[in-house]
Amino acid sequence: PGGSRAEVEKACQLAEAAFDQYRETSLEARAHFLETIAEEIEAIGADLTQRGVAETGLPEARLEGERGRTCGQLRLFASVVRAGEWLDLRHDPAQPDRQPMPRADLRQRHIPLGPVAVFGASNFPLAFSVAGGDTASALAAGCPVVVKGHSAHPGTSELIGRAIQRAAAKCNMPEGVFSLLFGSGRDIGQALVSDPRIKAVGFTGS
Repeated sequence: PGGSRAEVEKACQLAEAAFDQYRETSLEARAHFLETIAEEIEAIGADLTQRGVAETGLPEARLEGERGRTCGQLRLFASVVRAGEWLDLRHDPAQPDRQPMPRADLRQRHIPLGPVAVFGASNFPLAFSVAGGDTASALAAGCPVVVKGHSAHPGTSELIGRAIQRAAAKCNMPEGVFSLLFGSGRDIGQALVSDPRIKAVGFTGS
């Protein structure tokens, strides 16, 4: 069944509550979370492919390739997280005796923005959907994610969503780190992007 604005409210509330804890997870913990998501998606096995074929009409080989791409993206982001170069850490020590004016201690690093909404794509039920690149990059950056699943493949989306939830539980991530919403029409999507707790939106398509 489709969701309502009450589900949007709950998902955004959970994401906001999870943000402070999730943003402070170690790089290793976050990378392990992404890898565990990939493992859980692979563990679904043939059920995922069969459901995807039934819902989309895409051939089995295409969906298997997309599953590989999806899991590869998650593992790629895990390796980037571990490397830490994306933080762009910079430190210019204070120079109190500098002339003609002293310089304060200056520090810079990239920080998570806040909860991110992601819209699943109609034509890529795996690689650009619930656990696609938009979700993977947001989770890698330390942002909780609320996904609006595409109505073209709701069962496929649910299987992936449950895999992410299992990974979150295994990795002791806060409950609101990931939510999946459904709904036909525009009401759910409009409510999601207009919620002030959502700080960015990711989607693929024109």
